[in-house]
Amino acid sequence: MYDFHIHSDFSIDSKAPMESIVKSAIDKNLRTICFTDHVDFEATKEKLDLMFRPLDYFRDINRVKYKYKEQIEILSGVEIGMQPHLSNRYYDFINAYGFDFVIMSIHSIEGMDIFYDFASSELGPEDTLNLYYDEILKNLSVFDEFDVLGHIDFIDRYISDFDVNRKYNQFMEKIEAILKMLIDKGKGLEVNTGALRYGLENFHPKPQILQLYKDLGGEIITIGSDAHIATHVGYEYKAAERMLREVGFKYIYVFRERRKFPIQIL
Repeated sequence: MYDFHIHSDFSIDSKAPMESIVKSAIDKNLRTICFTDHVDFEATKEKLDLMFRPLDYFRDINRVKYKYKEQIEILSGVEIGMQPHLSNRYYDFINAYGFDFVIMSIHSIEGMDIFYDFASSELGPEDTLNLYYDEILKNLSVFDEFDVLGHIDFIDRYISDFDVNRKYNQFMEKIEAILKMLIDKGKGLEVNTGALRYGLENFHPKPQILQLYKDLGGEIITIGSDAHIATHVGYEYKAAERMLREVGFKYIYVFRERRKFPIQIL
């Protein structure tokens, strides 16, 4: 099993030490994990840089990597909260350090943080969803320095009064454009099992999006638990593999030194 979306106490929303996560992963017989702690430049209305100190981050990763090297492979990554005007800043940050893997996620819409700011937004759910997918397209048009797009339908977690699946087709054109851009850029799509922990019926992405990605020729898939506590590492991994097999995928991918490697789904 390979978990490529994990947050430790280097993320603002986690208190889990790296070593506790590693021990949990070993107990669950995971083969490889990748820490992908948050870096969100200019987050919230206050434009705060929510990030870790890279030297401390890599020091701790290297410590657990070598301590447990006979039991598990531990890789370094980052999840960036992309906004279009930050493309140069993120490019410089990513290339200043030796990450194995980079997730690009969208945590803000037109400068408003989805978690912190949209709770007070007067926008209706349909307008919010349209703006969200427009924001992904804007980011993809200006930024290439990432490996996979994280939880593409992340916004579903915050649309509690809207049947997203029932009205899914009205967003199909924008989502298809996003998927085509990912494929053209040679970028992948994340299957994020954490959606179930937010009360959603499906993983991110919902089955329709995953099937469309496959039908369009998409192949690069990673699986991540989006764990913020040690017990969630590897969350519903086998179920994610089963779903991928049903859709027709034969491989998932892992990344080392920003290079992708296929792993056959058994």
